[in-house]
Parts: sequence; structure tokens; C-alpha cells
Amino acid sequence: MSLYDDIDLSSVFASFQRLQASPPGPDISGTLSGGEELSRFSFGEDPASGGNSRLHSAARNEFADTGYSQYSFLRDQPITYNGRETFDVQAIRKDFPIFNQKINGKDLIWFDNAATTQKPQQVIDAIKHYYEHDNSNIHRAAHTLAARSTDQYEGAREKVKDFIHAASSEEILFVRGTTEGINLVAQTYGRKFIYPGDEIIVSTLDHHANIVPWQQLAKEKNAHLLVIPVNDKGEIILEEYERLLSPRTKIVSFGQVNNTFGTISPAKTMIDMAKRYGARVLIDGAQSIAHTAVDVQDLDVDFFVFSGHKIYAPNGIGVVYGKKELLELIPPWQSGGNMIKDVTFEETVFNVPPHKFEAGTPNVADAIGLGAALDYVSRVGIHNIEKYEHYLTEYARKELGQIDGIRLIGNPRERISVVSFIIPGIPTPEVGKLLDLEGIALRAGHHCAQPALRRLGVEATVRPSFAFYNTTAEIDKLVVAVNNILRTTFS
Repeated sequence: MSLYDDIDLSSVFASFQRLQASPPGPDISGTLSGGEELSRFSFGEDPASGGNSRLHSAARNEFADTGYSQYSFLRDQPITYNGRETFDVQAIRKDFPIFNQKINGKDLIWFDNAATTQKPQQVIDAIKHYYEHDNSNIHRAAHTLAARSTDQYEGAREKVKDFIHAASSEEILFVRGTTEGINLVAQTYGRKFIYPGDEIIVSTLDHHANIVPWQQLAKEKNAHLLVIPVNDKGEIILEEYERLLSPRTKIVSFGQVNNTFGTISPAKTMIDMAKRYGARVLIDGAQSIAHTAVDVQDLDVDFFVFSGHKIYAPNGIGVVYGKKELLELIPPWQSGGNMIKDVTFEETVFNVPPHKFEAGTPNVADAIGLGAALDYVSRVGIHNIEKYEHYLTEYARKELGQIDGIRLIGNPRERISVVSFIIPGIPTPEVGKLLDLEGIALRAGHHCAQPALRRLGVEATVRPSFAFYNTTAEIDKLVVAVNNILRTTFS
């Protein structure tokens, strides 16, 4: 099996048929269920507790409508790449120069995509071209280079608007990344509208970046931070979420996709539930933006944040989407040049959104790189990427789940791109180091999600995470490497 194997439509469906034909094992195995199970979904409902069928029906309908389900790949939808009836992994990999190297004498296998993604040559070239031909500050000069730079920067904003289906480019703010974006919302909307006794809701599944800013704001404002619990599979318990909601709820903030188990949250259902109480909602899209289509208008979300480096763009650039009427209400976070209309010693008149939130010289080159990355993903097709990565995730769970001596952590029904496991008896960092000797780069630690891991009884996991340039051949090499670690350690 070649490292650069093409996976055509027939082979992918054949793989799923083999998985369906396998006898269903315990939840931890991660095998695909067959038959009647294809129409059943679980969101933590305990039959003995008389779960809320209305909530589960809404979540089922959401996944059916959006195609997020792990079973959506089985639907009769062609996979195309550049108009071809194959998903051409080899062609994609050739666009990423970082794979033209060996690590410890082995071909590089990049399974650390939940941490950061690699960059296609098209993105690298766009940044290089900017610095070689167009480098200038923007908005505040009449010369040619300033005009070029401004056009490209604002053009990138338009590309983001189109990619997430925002109503206007005025709703798109450039920031350094997801962490800064969440802090911006907490320190502007939160400081203005959160009062003593109000409640902020986050999820057990959240990254630290979506916990700590709200925790600090709650302390500052004498508000309360409430946490949505999850079940033993790593799924949101919708009934418990509904119990937390009340007229005191001012903002709900959660990740659309979890970075430790790959859990896809029923975001639209959760947003609708929050809005019945008049709450605002922020979605952390760091782990969803590269893996599934995002439509902020359909979600009716108030704020959506993501990092460019999670979607094949440079580090140091990210996005906050905010509804225009909210951005007009909230104060700026940082002050300085560009975010003003007029300044006297007595008074400052602020600029309009998005500019009032972008003080100082912006990161023009990396915004252009983000635009190039979104162009690249759009050419491949986000729905094609989603289906292919579902396939990789299920293949990895099946193959790793068959290894005696490892334990998969988390088994959410709706999942993508991430598998977590431990090898009892071997420290997690040591597993990461041993795999690096085989050229396999993955994350081994707590993934900045300690509450999520502790809920499932562990402090750290080994986490391979997948992107559209990964292959089943690479997963096979990971399986061989893990088996070799077990054999040499315990023989």
C-alpha cells in the first residue's frame, strides 16, 4: 500500500461495507454499527431516566439536515476533486511541501492536525508574493502599494464572509486567533452586559481558551459560571443543558467540535435552546472550521471564532464573526490608530465595525494567506473533505480498537477527525516520543482540555488527528508502530 494512495469512490464504499458487516463490538471499539443502527443516534439519553425525546429529535434532525452524521458518508453522494470522480489524495499531498522530508529516516506522517495544519504551496506563495511586491500599511495612504495591500486585505475579509456565509464583511473581525477572539468578546460584550448574579454557560468539552476568559469575567463581575455535563462517551447531555438555562443566562459559549474526542455538538439545537431565554451564543469553531461547512446565518449564532492555522492558513491570524447589530453596540477592546474617526484631547470618535476592533497595523500578510487557504479548501470542496475525514476517523478507530493493550478514550456518536487513546503502563509523553522515532507526529498530553479528559477518567491521551492530506496507509503505519511499542515494552 503506497503512502500516497488514491482512494476512489468504490474503494471507500467497499471499506464502509466491510465495517458494516463486522459484528458490532463494545462502544470502545469504535466500529460502525450496521442495519437498523444507521437511523439511531444517542446524545446521552438514559432510557431509565425518561430522556427528553423533543431535544433528541431536534438534535437528530440537525445532524440529518447538515450531513454531520458519521453515517452521512454512506449516502449516495459523489466525491469530487477538481471535477474528478475520485478524492485525489496524491494530488493534494503534492501541494504541501512539508511532506517532502524524512523525520528520523522515515517519511513524515503529520497526525497533529488538531493542533495546527500544514500549509499548501498556494498559501506560501500568496504570502511570499505580498512581501515581494505589495508590502505596505493599509487604509491610510494614497500610493499604489497601499491600495494593493488594502484591496487584498479587505478581499480576504470578503472571502471569510463568503466561507462562513455571513451577511456582511462588516461582521468579520481579524484577530490573532481563537483565543484572542474569545477574549475580545468576553472583554467587550461580557464587560458591558454581564452583571452580578448573571450566568455564563460553557461545556465540559471545551478547550481552556473557552473556559478561562469566562471564568475570569465571572469572578470580575460576580457572575456565575455553569458547566454543561457530558456522558461517558464524551457527548453533551442535552437534558442537563436545558436545566442550566434560565432568564439569568446571558451568554452560552461552547466548541462546535471537541479537540480531544472529536465530538460534534448539536450546535443549532443548543443555540435555539439558549435563544428561548434571550441568551447570546458564541461558538468556538477552531476545530470545526476545517472539517465541516459553517453557515453562521443558518445557525443564528451571535459570535463565531476560529484560527487560521487550523485551516491551512498561517499562524497568528484568526477571525471573530459578530452580528452587525451587536458589534455596533459593544465598545472597542484595544485603542490606537485605525479604530478611530476623530481624536481630540477631550473626546475620541470611534470608527465603525469592523475597523473599531482592529487597532494598529494589522497582520496584512497572514490575512492574505488566510484568504488563499479558504480558496484552496473551497476548490477541494468542504463537503468532500468532511466525508473523506469521516472515513479516515472511522478507519482509525476500527484499526486502533483492535489492538490488545490500548484503550480508546471517548466514543461520541457524532465525531470527526480525532481519536484519543492511552496505553496503560506507558506514560503518554513516552508514547509520543516513541512514535516520533517512526516519523509520526501527534499530540501526547492534555490538549488544553483537562476538564474533558478528567471527566472520562484520564489526565492525558495520545491523540492522532486527521486532515484531508492523510491516508489510510499512514494510519496503518501508526497501528504497526503502536503494536511494536507494546511488543518491545511488555515482551
